[in-house]
Amino acid sequence: MDVDVLLKKPLKILLCDNPVIEDFFSSFQIEAGREEKSFEGLVRELTDGFWEENTTNPREFVSMFKDFVTGVYALENTLKIESLDVLSGYDKYKKQEVCNLHLKPGEITCVVGPTGSGKSRLLEDIEWLANEDTPTKRKVLINGQQCDNNMLAQYGGKLIAQITQNMNFVLDMDVEGFLMLHAQSRFLPNAELVVKEVIDLANDLSGESFTADTPVTFLSGGQSRALMIADVACIGQAPVVLIDEIENAGVNKKKALDLLVSKEKIVLMATHDPLLILLAHKRVVIKNGGMHKIINTNEHEQKLYCELERLDHMLQTAKDFFRNGNGLKAGDSLLKFNYD
Repeated sequence: MDVDVLLKKPLKILLCDNPVIEDFFSSFQIEAGREEKSFEGLVRELTDGFWEENTTNPREFVSMFKDFVTGVYALENTLKIESLDVLSGYDKYKKQEVCNLHLKPGEITCVVGPTGSGKSRLLEDIEWLANEDTPTKRKVLINGQQCDNNMLAQYGGKLIAQITQNMNFVLDMDVEGFLMLHAQSRFLPNAELVVKEVIDLANDLSGESFTADTPVTFLSGGQSRALMIADVACIGQAPVVLIDEIENAGVNKKKALDLLVSKEKIVLMATHDPLLILLAHKRVVIKNGGMHKIINTNEHEQKLYCELERLDHMLQTAKDFFRNGNGLKAGDSLLKFNYD
């Protein structure tokens, strides 16, 4: 795609081919949809008052337009991730790992093992797209190939999104402004609708709702993580999502994972939660810092998930009951929390 050629193309045709480019002109209050002239012709007709009002000049304006169009076309031609593979390296005792890990879009994989076993190291190797250059000597492949700068460029340098237990905002912005900034940087059409969708989804995931004008620094830990999960699903283009112990995130776990899977994300999460482990399609067991084995969730485990979900509901109901300042009286039992 030659941007210089597009500069000479009639705006009417350019916008017909890609309506998203209209957003660039709208931000400068320019109606270009019916213009027979080219972008270069439009720039020549803009007045000194326009340049002064928008604190720019013809050269900067052309450069901004080129960057915008390049981003739009790069987004449209983004490489589709079909698979992510982690090739075996070595455990903490320098022994060869006994298995490789194969991940696909729309699939949930758990990383399980005792505290300190090396679960976070696996997530870090994937985040850094390891190429035998980390302590484990693992190698990460995208679509069967080592990721290069060209592949990274197609995702704006962001193939992987990570959601951790500790998320803090420092921006002096409200939720809507923060999301709008992200959506516009991704050249998303209908940014306002996408931002509203993210806020609605985040409120659905979080136990405590918030509004579009809530400052991001006012969000609780659970609200922040709910917002980031919804943002990653709807705005972020990263096809791979790494999650560190979502059970402690203060969000609706099943809804959060269902949302990410519905967006065809590759989801890998380190967890100790048996409910999440059985909800996943498979799990990789970490032992002595290495990938020890891969277990596919079987039908019997899927049936047990329903029973665990019932028990989890009872526990969550009890938490909400006491959190809201209630108490038990003589004669009450734990059955009170069984779908009460």
